[in-house]
Amino acid sequence: MIKHIALALTLAVAPLSSFAAQFVEGKHFTQVSDKAPSAQPKLTEFYSFYCHNCFNMETQYLGDIKANLNKNVKFDSKHVDFMNSEIGTEVMRSLAVIQELDAGDKMTHAMFAAIQGDEGANGHSHDHDHSAHEKPELNNRDDIKKVFADNGFDISKYDAIADSKAVSDKIDLWRVQQREFRIQSVPAFIVNDKYAVNMGQIRTLGELIDLINYLAVEHK
Repeated sequence: MIKHIALALTLAVAPLSSFAAQFVEGKHFTQVSDKAPSAQPKLTEFYSFYCHNCFNMETQYLGDIKANLNKNVKFDSKHVDFMNSEIGTEVMRSLAVIQELDAGDKMTHAMFAAIQGDEGANGHSHDHDHSAHEKPELNNRDDIKKVFADNGFDISKYDAIADSKAVSDKIDLWRVQQREFRIQSVPAFIVNDKYAVNMGQIRTLGELIDLINYLAVEHK
């Protein structure tokens, strides 16, 4: 189950505070790995195409987050495997294909909409349970390929890309890191493969961006 994220529908753009806010470990963020932080500052978003709040984050806030990241912070996104099913894996695989094709926001939004409908971006369901999706809009790979085709992509090589070692390795890594970083709710933000943002403590978009930049480039 994807648990309700308090901020998802309430974030408001606020002026950046140049890290003036005091961020407290255990309150605003949590260390989720004993390993050394990544060599390059990075922000990783874990999400699901089935999650209404993730769709809302994608369409309403993520552009501002990425635009205001420190120039040295790399952004990445990964799909969680909460469903543990054949179609769940295919949907995960579709994001990896999107990344391999460098298809960007267009196909990401198309996949969200194919599963949730365009209204999903409004986050109309606060508590989203994957078990309620016994009959999702997308039932197999062919359905997913149709979404790509409908958005102007040549799907003749979709299967080769989807079944490639690069995509399979990527999905394996996502699953490993989902467990390693103890991802239970989405959208979730992990900074430098070491710190998880406590989304329930964030009140403004500016505060979220400040915290991410602080953890990525200043916090030791």
